[in-house]
Amino acid sequence: MIDILSLENDFEAVIFDCDGTLVHTPPIYADAWSAGFSLSGKAMNQAWYLLRAGMSEGVLMDAFEREFDIVLDRKCVIAAMRSHFLQNVHKVREVRAVAATARRLSGLLPMAVASGGSREIVTATLQATGLRTYFDHIVTIDDVVNPKPAPDLFLQAAALLGRGPAQCVVFEDSEQGLESARRAGMSAIDVNRIDFREQQCEMKRGDSFQMNA
Repeated sequence: MIDILSLENDFEAVIFDCDGTLVHTPPIYADAWSAGFSLSGKAMNQAWYLLRAGMSEGVLMDAFEREFDIVLDRKCVIAAMRSHFLQNVHKVREVRAVAATARRLSGLLPMAVASGGSREIVTATLQATGLRTYFDHIVTIDDVVNPKPAPDLFLQAAALLGRGPAQCVVFEDSEQGLESARRAGMSAIDVNRIDFREQQCEMKRGDSFQMNA
């Protein structure tokens, strides 16, 4: 059992995924990728993207090419997608309970964001939501060779934080992200299994909140 409200007693560093974990970006990404993929003449619906939310840009484009048996002009697709996303970054909202945990731990433990997104988008997202100030380091797909579920992103974050994998706990929302944390040798919290209403009530009461890792 991992006690969400006493992480500072059990771990020496915390690493957060960004999209779907700290911030609710999948609908905005879905519209942005739809705009990018439309350059190929093929339509992408939101449901197709949401089944693959959390994939890095390269992995998602691999999937789209297989799905439609085409070859994308990847530079153009990425440019269009990122431009659309950044034009709508003001619409991004934080995942309140996870963001509240980051705020609570700020100054108590070193913290990083490790995201499969691009540095441009991740940085803009965290700045737009006011969350950037809480993190010591930001690691993105631009900083490593292999995307999740490889452990590269989390291992790089731990190295920057000066902690070993066993000393870190990860907040994640996707299966590939959780697998990445496992491969990195880190404890992981699936944010989809947190009862946010219960956590918020207990944070107000100052009680303990626990969940299975």
